[in-house]
Amino acid sequence: MQKPNILLITSDQQHWDTIGAFNKEISTPNLDRLTREGTTFKRAYCPNPTCTPTRASIITGMYPSQHGAWTLGTKLPEDIPTIGDELQKEGYQTALIGKAHFQPINSTDDYPSIESMPLLHDQNYWKDFNGPYYGFQHIELLRNHAHEHLVGQHYVNWLEEKGCMNWRDYFAEPAGKMTYDDKYNWKLPEEYHYNNWIAERTNDLLEKYKQDEDPFFLWASFPDPHPPYLVSEPWDRMYDPDALSYPSGTAGEHNKNPKHFQLTQEENPNFTAYEQTGHMLHGLHSHQLEMEEVKKNKAVYYGMVSFMDKYIGKILDRLDELGLSENTIIVFTSDHGHLFGQHNMHYKGPFHYEDLLKVPFLVRYPGVVPAGESTEAMQSLVDLAPTFLSLASIEKPGRMTGVDQTATWSGKTEKSRDHIICENRHEPTSVHLKTYVNKRHKITLYYKQEYGELFDLANDPQEFENLWDNPEYKELKSQLLLEYAWAELSKEPMWMPRISHA
Repeated sequence: MQKPNILLITSDQQHWDTIGAFNKEISTPNLDRLTREGTTFKRAYCPNPTCTPTRASIITGMYPSQHGAWTLGTKLPEDIPTIGDELQKEGYQTALIGKAHFQPINSTDDYPSIESMPLLHDQNYWKDFNGPYYGFQHIELLRNHAHEHLVGQHYVNWLEEKGCMNWRDYFAEPAGKMTYDDKYNWKLPEEYHYNNWIAERTNDLLEKYKQDEDPFFLWASFPDPHPPYLVSEPWDRMYDPDALSYPSGTAGEHNKNPKHFQLTQEENPNFTAYEQTGHMLHGLHSHQLEMEEVKKNKAVYYGMVSFMDKYIGKILDRLDELGLSENTIIVFTSDHGHLFGQHNMHYKGPFHYEDLLKVPFLVRYPGVVPAGESTEAMQSLVDLAPTFLSLASIEKPGRMTGVDQTATWSGKTEKSRDHIICENRHEPTSVHLKTYVNKRHKITLYYKQEYGELFDLANDPQEFENLWDNPEYKELKSQLLLEYAWAELSKEPMWMPRISHA
């Protein structure tokens, strides 16, 4: 029996409700196509609302607290086996095009990183190195979002191959402090944008795999719509800020929330009590923005999504042209969500609202995954690796703690999991939280803190009313804490099978 191909397409920091099929304010015709030809999972969650931990979970099938890359600025240990390693044993070719972010931008003798400065900018190094890397036989990487000074790796060499010798004119200076002086309109022509590069290089690999006739696992990893809000023409003007609707908070909602939520609503907040290592903590800053800026940010964010959708379409079209679609599993998702005004907050941080934890999640596999369906069946990105292996008829390794979703994806069962766990640990102790979500309720705990969050997602889907201290919910809180403990016990890895009585 022929093994299925696997094409994983991801965005970065994309809010779950930014697909045109379900949100008429935004245009995403190619993602809409996947909703028609596959199944939409409306309750898909990341295991951590930041990049490195979740991306490491995608390829390991393990939670961040298990694989070791527990926050931004950490490194996924290179000796941890990944799904790519398992698939290669069965004859798969494996590749990653785009953003990896398995390693930090700084390097030490104890923890070397090829995604670090100044190696990031060493063009000769990236001309000669294409893997292997974390189970991927072939890689072509970039690290920047829009014009960030982190631009480098394979993307820069492609720019020069395309004749864009003045590429430095479009990016922030590599030395010194990062500057984001440009807003909204990126002068970089569309033909040189990394969306085009990712689609082109992905399609070249698809052609190679077609010729080789080997099954493949290919990850096309787009860096957008992660801020800065900056995109090439004409996408920066695609949406009229005055024609969109805008989320917000509700008066006094943060009064019942932990202190760091309240501080975000101040103009000049003091977050020093939360700092331990001296590193930047995402989200711990003022979230106060003028409404005009909020409106323009969202309009350009939508433009970035639609721009990316165009190049996702080029990949889908090439898959069809090569006759590979019928035997290829396609998953589209994002590494985590985004705040663009919900609860009067922006970007990301230690705020486990659904806006940050939920992700878009589309699955297409003709003849196996039902077409045109949508479901509330819970998904976690930690489930991707074991599910891909299962669909390839490969046994799930005991170290993988994600759930095999094959029966749910194929519509044979209503659900494969009844809860979600999301982790978030920016500092060793001061900002350390975990969230447990079941069908209706959601509870968030903080390390060695008596405060927390409790939401009834059925009666309060926008999470305006924190019930943590409400005496009427004391019994429910106790029950949810017990369920959370059970969930933690259930995700312990079984590295070694029991082979003897003693």
